[in-house]
Amino acid sequence: MSTTMTAVEITGPGGPEVLRATTRPVPEPAAGEVLIRLAFAGVNRPDALQRAGSYAPPPGASDLPGLEGAGEIVALGEGVSGWALGDKVCALLPGGGYAEYVATPAAHCLPVPANMALREAACLPETFFTVWSNVFQRGALKSGERFLVHGGSSGIGTTAIQLAHAFGARVFTTAGSAEKCRVCMDLGAERAINYRDEDFVELLRAEGGADLILDMVGGEYLPRNVRALADDGRLVQIAFLQGPKVELNFAQVMVRRLTITGSTLRPQSDLAKARIAEGLRAHVWPLLEAGRIAPVMDSEYPLIEAAAAHARMESSAHIGKIVLKVG
Repeated sequence: MSTTMTAVEITGPGGPEVLRATTRPVPEPAAGEVLIRLAFAGVNRPDALQRAGSYAPPPGASDLPGLEGAGEIVALGEGVSGWALGDKVCALLPGGGYAEYVATPAAHCLPVPANMALREAACLPETFFTVWSNVFQRGALKSGERFLVHGGSSGIGTTAIQLAHAFGARVFTTAGSAEKCRVCMDLGAERAINYRDEDFVELLRAEGGADLILDMVGGEYLPRNVRALADDGRLVQIAFLQGPKVELNFAQVMVRRLTITGSTLRPQSDLAKARIAEGLRAHVWPLLEAGRIAPVMDSEYPLIEAAAAHARMESSAHIGKIVLKVG
């Protein structure tokens, strides 16, 4: 194995053009970690936030972007059990995914689902960890409940629609075009709302209100989400594409017994992420292996064209996941 690798680094805060190919030393796995030779790496919104200078890596993490990938285990750190050299895995990464090799905690790895290619498996961890932890653990979605996810054609959205539908929820979503709405309906949404010409608040209230909303938009969507909730409803916030600050009437929260919560994945402890992985392996991996759900793939770029992949993502023209071919 070579001692150096090709990687894509962030040369300074800015647009996609600040992503540049470079050569870095191959990392060594610490105790409890594995080293993965990546075949593919997923591209996600947090990568773009890090590139722009607004989402710094946690202490000790690689400065390279990239929070998920799939490939082959080529080295084991001290104390690792349950994995062997040559195992094909997909993994949630603390950073460093835009590279040929990456080290990550062994407990954050999951087996590549049977009959799934590494290309698709690379796009599972970030979105599935996020959706499982926020919709089912934090949001406590139950069968028969009305669930609204904004941005239904995004990686998060397509994952949330499929999982919520698979577990028996009534799924509603918003999207920005007729084509994106059709994709959402095909994935299991009962109603796809084109936010450019329809009011999701009015439509959800007509259905009795949403029991749970998953939102990554923020801004003026926050008070509208509160109005769209049913009494005793829950709002889970995972991002703020329109900003985190807004005026909100909390009297409605009190009178209607609403719950507003949220989380970010990357800063959570290794133990917390390991527990999410355990839940996915037990409850979601059987659905993937049975072909009942699958990542929706948008496009593929070579690793050294990561800037083009970011431009595609930030155009919001994509439907589903964007992936980098590494190996």
